Amino acid sequence: MPHRLTLAEMSRLIHARKLSPVDLLDAHLRQIEKLNPTVNAFVEIFGEKAREQAKQAQESTPNHPLHGIPLTIKDSLDVEGYPTLCGSRYRLGHRAAQDSTAAKKFKQAGTILLGKTNCPEFLANYETDNRITGRTNNPWNLERTAGGSSGGESAAIAARCSAGGIGSDGGGSVRIPAHFTGIAALKPTPGRLSAAGHYPAINHPGGLLGVVGPMARTAEDLRILFEALAGYDIDDPFSAPVPIRPPNLTGLKVGIMEQFYEVPVQDSMKKALRKAAAALEELKIPADPFMPKGLERAPNLWWFFFGELPAPFTRQVIATNPDDAHWTGTEFVNSIPIDPPITGKKVVENLAARDAMRASLMHQMEDYPVLLLPPCGVPAFRHRERRWETSTKPIGLFQAMMPVTPFNLLGLPGLVIPFDMTDDGLPIGIQLIARPYEEELLLELAIQLEHVRGRFASPV
Repeated sequence: MPHRLTLAEMSRLIHARKLSPVDLLDAHLRQIEKLNPTVNAFVEIFGEKAREQAKQAQESTPNHPLHGIPLTIKDSLDVEGYPTLCGSRYRLGHRAAQDSTAAKKFKQAGTILLGKTNCPEFLANYETDNRITGRTNNPWNLERTAGGSSGGESAAIAARCSAGGIGSDGGGSVRIPAHFTGIAALKPTPGRLSAAGHYPAINHPGGLLGVVGPMARTAEDLRILFEALAGYDIDDPFSAPVPIRPPNLTGLKVGIMEQFYEVPVQDSMKKALRKAAAALEELKIPADPFMPKGLERAPNLWWFFFGELPAPFTRQVIATNPDDAHWTGTEFVNSIPIDPPITGKKVVENLAARDAMRASLMHQMEDYPVLLLPPCGVPAFRHRERRWETSTKPIGLFQAMMPVTPFNLLGLPGLVIPFDMTDDGLPIGIQLIARPYEEELLLELAIQLEHVRGRFASPV
């Protein structure tokens, strides 16, 4: 059952000529046929085209770690000749004229593009559902969400239908689905991986928050994907020519945030964090309690840029045909008052507040270059569920996501790996945050933590 291997294991076997790319593809296609009817992770499956690519990979000499590996791509990134629907009926009829940079780099590495994965309308929800493909379910429990907006990608990888792929993250959209489905995901620093060819376009001002990021089964797999995707791209206005650098964990100290200030998380989240802290101790990496100063308004500032500022444009699209709109695209925008209109003065003031907050946190992280915290206040929740009990007080969706959204606002890289299970069998992730352009450090630390943790369970 080669589809159950990690991406790194598949790569080693392909390079040793002990695994055929055609056999590997067929195993994944059989898994898709078996599980996708209930999980519903895919928007489109590139069956015949994928077979052609697999045959070419089998007949050529492997020259890249991704050679012959079946990967998927979120349906917000262009693949030449296919639609990028972004979960919306307003996009029906679209066809991509060229590949996104991510798809192009995958192809150049000799990967097999399996298909495109599901997302909520406009990528505007923490659940994956829309009027075209329908609802994606969590492979661990079909009554639970796989998260959003990269929920189709996370479900496909967790269900062993894909070896890995790429999503996007403007408010936790690779990290939350990874946490909910028991996989790994990296939100890089803006500009570290090109987001050219993503819809909506990740440019100013949204590119301050949003990035594309790899998703896979392990941190080792993430590193392979990250290194394949990294590099300067003239078509991305945020792109930075930062080379891949060797990580150095010497003298590293980790700051532990159990929760975001006074906003509680469920006890199962704290338990996973304590297990990760014990793993750090085993690795002889010092870890101390850490609570940053001055970030209290970060989630509200994130909401201004993620929710309030683009709301008029979303309403404009919906107004063309209100009957085509889906609840995942309207839930957040309907919660935003139409009046008063946002002024340029307010935008500039909020940008200045964001920049000051970012600089302050950078200074505070000089002693603790990596932070360990939960990715969310709760594990995977039931579809349409919006309020949860904790040991101290109930929290809503906005509060539950406070461990992820500040790091979109501030442009810091974040990584999630699974680390524990709830009593009723749902995966729980932990989140690592670093300073800008220190993805290599995050990846190395996550790999070492996975070695202490051991192989994580699979839902199938």
